[in-house]
Amino acid sequence: MKHTFDVTGMSCAACSSRVDKATRKVPGVADCAVNLLKNSMEVEYDADVAPEQVSAIDNAIAEQISKAGYGAILREEAVPAPGRKSAARVAHERQEKLAAEQELRMRVRLIVSALFCVPLFYLAMGHMFGWPFPAVFLGDEHMMVVALTELLLVVPIVFVGRPFFSGGFRSLFHLSPNMDALIAIGATASLGYSIVKVYGMALAMGVGDMEAAHQAFSGLYFDSAGMILTLITVGKYFEARAKGRTTDAISKLIDLAPKTARVLRNGSEVELPVEQVAVGDVLVVRAGEAVPLDGVMLEGSASIDESAITGESVPVDKVPGDMVTGATMSKSGYFTIRVTKTGDETVLAGIIALVDEATSSKAPIQKTADKIAGVFVPVVIAIALIVFVAWMALGAGVSMALNYAISVLVISCPCALGLATPTAIMVGTGRGARSGILVKSAEALEAAGSAHTVVFDKTGTITAGTPSVVGVHPMGVDEDELMTLAAALEAKSEHPFAQAIMAYADERGLSKSYAVEFEQIPGGGVAALVDGRSVCAGNASLMSNRGIAVESADDVARQYADEGATPLFVACDGVLAGIIAVADRIKPTSAHAISELSAMGVQTVMLTGDNERTAAAIQRQAGVDRVIAGVLPADKEREVARLSEAGHVIMVGDGVNDAPALARADVGIAIGNGTDIAIDSADVVLMRSDLIDVVSAVQLSRRTLRTIRQNLFWALIYNVICIPIAAGLFAWAGLVINPMIGAAAMGCSSIFVVGNALRMRAWRPRFASPVVTQPADGEGELEPSGQNDEPVKEQSRSKEIHMEKKFNVEGMMCQHCVAHVKKALESVEGVTSADVDLDAKTAVAHLSADVADDVLVTAIVDAGYEAVVA
Repeated sequence: MKHTFDVTGMSCAACSSRVDKATRKVPGVADCAVNLLKNSMEVEYDADVAPEQVSAIDNAIAEQISKAGYGAILREEAVPAPGRKSAARVAHERQEKLAAEQELRMRVRLIVSALFCVPLFYLAMGHMFGWPFPAVFLGDEHMMVVALTELLLVVPIVFVGRPFFSGGFRSLFHLSPNMDALIAIGATASLGYSIVKVYGMALAMGVGDMEAAHQAFSGLYFDSAGMILTLITVGKYFEARAKGRTTDAISKLIDLAPKTARVLRNGSEVELPVEQVAVGDVLVVRAGEAVPLDGVMLEGSASIDESAITGESVPVDKVPGDMVTGATMSKSGYFTIRVTKTGDETVLAGIIALVDEATSSKAPIQKTADKIAGVFVPVVIAIALIVFVAWMALGAGVSMALNYAISVLVISCPCALGLATPTAIMVGTGRGARSGILVKSAEALEAAGSAHTVVFDKTGTITAGTPSVVGVHPMGVDEDELMTLAAALEAKSEHPFAQAIMAYADERGLSKSYAVEFEQIPGGGVAALVDGRSVCAGNASLMSNRGIAVESADDVARQYADEGATPLFVACDGVLAGIIAVADRIKPTSAHAISELSAMGVQTVMLTGDNERTAAAIQRQAGVDRVIAGVLPADKEREVARLSEAGHVIMVGDGVNDAPALARADVGIAIGNGTDIAIDSADVVLMRSDLIDVVSAVQLSRRTLRTIRQNLFWALIYNVICIPIAAGLFAWAGLVINPMIGAAAMGCSSIFVVGNALRMRAWRPRFASPVVTQPADGEGELEPSGQNDEPVKEQSRSKEIHMEKKFNVEGMMCQHCVAHVKKALESVEGVTSADVDLDAKTAVAHLSADVADDVLVTAIVDAGYEAVVA
């Protein structure tokens, strides 16, 4: 059982670490994951916790976090019901609202701080640059006027920046200092020291000691305190803005769903909010409209663009009885659907929930950062004290020693450590979701990138999972006659091979004959009378039992078997009429996907229950490195466990029969068609049944891991380099950092980490070679020849793709915009060129490979414009 809490008061990694420790102290808590970016926490309870105990544990968690100096509010679970939004939408809208409020607060604080900081800086530093001043601010006799004016100007800055002080001193009181504590100590030291100097000035001027008054005046740090608070606020403002952009992927997913639906009520169409639509309602969808909710088509037909859900760019034709998914787009046709799922039950809501769950989880790589963050702030405070004492001991004076100590405090940045991982995870999982790759947890995202082996189930994963005719070898009759006889015979059989033969005959448009006296021979085949002729079809044993000679076709049958096909003998009136080869074809992109994995240094293994001959044939076609044949479904888990001993293993399967193996693997990847997703058995769900997405998932994981490592490196190396410089260790070489520069650097470090993660929004999978698909329409079939008995080979031909996609583009104002859009499209792999028309506000992409509409639209949007498919 898991509960989500909204946590208030966190400002850095030290805060999230403190909240984590406080939560884990509560009895009954098995695990928790604190997300600084989302200001939330996922708590998992022990398995033996009774339902009636949960409420007490929730209260204990809130109390424990409150004692640590923060707030925790249990997030209410949305109950699916007509008229109520899905939990995923409610949670995201709450998060967006909080992010917008935080950004607004930081903007107000920044504006007020800047309004008073600019004149404060001018007054304090202007004399060094020879800037003009009114006479009231000039001369030693007016030093007190200048000092009091600086004090008055810094007061509003301190007032709007009071959250730094309240949060910082509260964390010190609870013995868990955070980033705010560093700022509060530094700013308070500057302000306190300056106020003492103001009293010193007043005393000196009262007795006429202008030299002592001037010395005290030169030690004022009001400007430093004001600049520190203002520059930190600048960084916090841009950090808040950047954080909001990390949820863009979820926002776009939510925006896919229409807000209203056209419902049939008493023969009339009524437009209602989707929240008011119930299961069983009948909806009307026209061409160009999005499907509001999941359902089954009742009447009409349509071509549905499912790219937003599955990433598949080719529209799918739907007819009555087919399932349709909410948020997909009708490209043509008129149809009605009966709603089968609403609210949290829809496919889109499931996707959003998965993305939200993944972004709330914590990657193992974050554990190191958490350990550092837990001791970071206390160590920095200790270093600042040591620096102050050391410089005082060296005779530097209070002013210089304080300057170095404050620089150490304000330049240290634990924020970057806390943002390094969650920002990359959030952007990475969001980018994956928009590509049809659903990652359930940060742990899975990290493990996929470090996998050494990918294990594939054969049937339905590497292969299509449904048999089809792959070769026809007539003997004594022509091919059409052979297929007509076989189709008539198999029309009354329910065997998968029979369905394959019927489908092949339909594709060829053959005339239908009818069988009578149908007989099914267990373990052999079928027999019947077709147009008065005795016809039978089956294996060699059936032919032998009926006295039909098949020796002349042994070589052909053997060749088919060597290629992984099953030879089906067909005889008419006691004479062999030919052989039909039926096989489970490999999917069009399976071989290419496996080749790409090999190019990435990943070993590929196929698990199958087939015999070694069939398995070897599939191995040759798909190109897997190893095959483990004759494996029963119950034994797949054991094989995956054995392979895991040599390193991280990814298991790819259909998520149902392979559930134990998927659960056993370090990362289980389930492939689905977007409406039947086995999310319970896998760590990653691919919305398409296309193995090329396995390659994309591994690449996404590696890119995310690389971004996390970059962020952690920057966060750590920044502090390692800057703290010694701020402490004055290199003052002998003239290398020093004053507190104002340190405050600016601190803000920049957090912005850099978030910005680096946001670069992943432009991520696209990259392949070493173009996609090579198996030929269609009968090309490249198995064609054994009884005349020359040459070896049988499957001919795979690469078909070049030449196509165009047109988009309506908003936001272009000039030819400079045109060039931007053109460059954005042509940077996408698979786009050979692009034509952009400013007057028509359109863009046409010329493609050499199949590129998803979503990928092209995203490229235009990332360039700063709005785009939709024309």
